[in-house]
Amino acid sequence: MKQIKMGPSTLSIPAMALGIMRMDQKSVTEAADAISAAYEEGINFIDSADIYGGGKSETVFGQALKETKIGRDKLFVQSKTGIVPGKRYDFSEKYILTAVDGILDRMQVDYLDSLVLHRPDILMDPEEVAEAFDTLQAQGKVRFFGVSNFNASEIELLKTAVTQPIMFDQLQFGLMHTGMLDSIVHTNMTDEKSVDHDGQTWNYLLRHRITLQCWSPFQYGMFEGTFINNSKFPQLNEELEKLAEHYQVGKNAIAASWILRCPGQIQILVGSMNPQHIADSAAGSNIQLTKQEWYDLYLAAGNDLP
Repeated sequence: MKQIKMGPSTLSIPAMALGIMRMDQKSVTEAADAISAAYEEGINFIDSADIYGGGKSETVFGQALKETKIGRDKLFVQSKTGIVPGKRYDFSEKYILTAVDGILDRMQVDYLDSLVLHRPDILMDPEEVAEAFDTLQAQGKVRFFGVSNFNASEIELLKTAVTQPIMFDQLQFGLMHTGMLDSIVHTNMTDEKSVDHDGQTWNYLLRHRITLQCWSPFQYGMFEGTFINNSKFPQLNEELEKLAEHYQVGKNAIAASWILRCPGQIQILVGSMNPQHIADSAAGSNIQLTKQEWYDLYLAAGNDLP
């Protein structure tokens, strides 16, 4: 498994992580099989969120981890908080502290390697977040911190008070979700794709060496489905198939390698609970696409070069 640097640190993490959003739908034994399959592929990074399965995903994970016999110290465990489903986003100090206690209890671990703020809270007080981060770090409950779905200016706002480095920004990115790149390709143009919806977040992450964690890497839209073997995307799947045959891997591996060919520190969140699918995706970390192959896929996904 390819290793990347974690944020602006010298620490290394795998280029892929196991996302456990769907773990609530699995039995403890099935979940244990998924964790073990990922671990065998060198994926020892776990990504969660307190809202996944209404908390059940973390409960199942905690039980499954014991079944695997993999030591807690062998894993990097990350979770997210800040969303009260259907009601509000909440980055208040009290909410963050209480949420972390709940996460630790459900996952049956003593600490999180990383805590990520899930979606920007318009009512966020950076000073309150800083107090929460300082308390969690002093208590040994959280080692590192990150954000999710933040743009560059939102990270800068948070940094006005938070002293810990921001290690991660978790954003949707993949072959069918390339908006952050499209606006760069279409610089100085006036077409639709020249519109920057993200505040130049791509270049910001590169400049500040913040690790981009890619969620839903094989999805199109937000949660509309996968583009792999989807008849809606014949040209893209034809190109994926051609490269899959060339590199003797599956299409998922090629789609993953396309992401990892991008510059910067990028980590893919693999959300499958199927051991074979996990292995198929993991194979992509060992492939180095050529520049032409990367652009061929970008164009096959429906993009253009001005």
